Amino acid sequence: MFKPFLFSMACILLLLINAKAQHQELNEAPKLWGKSKKEIDTANLLYRFQMGTLHGHLRSFYSSTHNKNSAVEFAQAIGGGIQFVSKPLYNFHVGVSGFFVYDAFSSDLTKPHPLSNTFNRYELGLFDITDPSNKTDIDRLEELYLQYQKNKFTLTIGKQLLNTPFINLQDGRMRPTEVQGVWGQYEHKKNKFYGGWLNRFSPRSTVEWYKTGTSIGLYSVGVNIDGTKSGYKNELNSRGVALIGTELNLFKHHSIQLWNQYVENIFNSSLLQVDKIPSRNAPYYYGLQIVRQNVVNAGGNQAIEKTYFNPSQSSFVFGARIGRNVGNWDHSFNFTRITKQGRYLMPREWGRDPFYTFLLGERNEGNGDLNAYVIKSKFAAKKIPLKINLGIGYYDLADIKDYAMNKYSFPAYMQYNLDTRYAFSGFWKGWELQVIYFYKDAIADTYDNPKYYVNKADMGHFNLILNFHF
Repeated sequence: MFKPFLFSMACILLLLINAKAQHQELNEAPKLWGKSKKEIDTANLLYRFQMGTLHGHLRSFYSSTHNKNSAVEFAQAIGGGIQFVSKPLYNFHVGVSGFFVYDAFSSDLTKPHPLSNTFNRYELGLFDITDPSNKTDIDRLEELYLQYQKNKFTLTIGKQLLNTPFINLQDGRMRPTEVQGVWGQYEHKKNKFYGGWLNRFSPRSTVEWYKTGTSIGLYSVGVNIDGTKSGYKNELNSRGVALIGTELNLFKHHSIQLWNQYVENIFNSSLLQVDKIPSRNAPYYYGLQIVRQNVVNAGGNQAIEKTYFNPSQSSFVFGARIGRNVGNWDHSFNFTRITKQGRYLMPREWGRDPFYTFLLGERNEGNGDLNAYVIKSKFAAKKIPLKINLGIGYYDLADIKDYAMNKYSFPAYMQYNLDTRYAFSGFWKGWELQVIYFYKDAIADTYDNPKYYVNKADMGHFNLILNFHF
């Protein structure tokens, strides 16, 4: 692990902003922070860093989970970070950021649940899932990149934030997922083109950076298609991920997305999505999406018990939605079908599901033979910065013991979501409050076995999140 966050960031900023000799004679006045000059020399590198921008972020995150027949598990995390971006020089600039997290108080997250003998799922995710006892050294160098930007072309090299259908921030804990690699973006007449190569990941709820293969399996690994525990953790070989995509606006009020993700030596995923964009005169909208997955080579390891993507399976997903956007409200009905060809697989360490039926708190990765039906309602006030998101979902999964179609042994369930957000103004500008609550109700047989419902269904979950950006 790198040095403690505050020390590391201080060193970085001193090197970038105040790159001067630190030795001082006793008869000299101290020069710790430099001195403003009336005349500014803009023709040197130091000026580019001195005129850069500095951003700060503080976050407080309370989380609690109430499982059936169990005591409430809870955690209060607080943290903060800074980001520095230099002033461009010949269209180049650099960026660096880091963040620390502190466990203010929590239930004992080092012990497995007494009923299921499984570790905490939600509260532990606020800290370091690889070391539940770590409460004092939860810090991470997040961004460290060189970026070239000219006109509508951008090329970024290094550690960075990325938001795509398959690899995304999934910012539902203290910190998002980060990636390392080369990423390019170009915009032409409202059409956008993306592409790059990624070779390292720092998933949310972790503090280290991992190679592609070792980043898969940091979260729960589930079971193989025969029901034995998956053995791919630290056993997958992959040099990286090639990811390309485009967003096309070829037709009026319509958007087309095409994405392909090639995980070298493991699997390939493709997405086609078409969306009708609502307008004042045409408030109705719809969407269609198709996802296709196939194995690459042996799925990451020649040993079948250590493979991530079983060579005997493939995956086919299609979804649809229809909705209406009028005034302050947006209502939609959403559907997803994962066929019996095999499980839809996407490392949970890399991001959330791209499906229309996604609701905060759960995903349907790892499932085949699934039908999902979700009603969503969104409210955005006009006179005050208040947003409310409601969701009701019916998720019909294969039976818990149908291991070939149910990787994590989840029962079919109903889910009810409430997500409220308020951005303060005036004296409190910069502060944002978010309240989340969801309940999951099992609607299939759990065989009276706690490992099939603890932190999976018959549970309620609450979040109180406070952000300050400055």
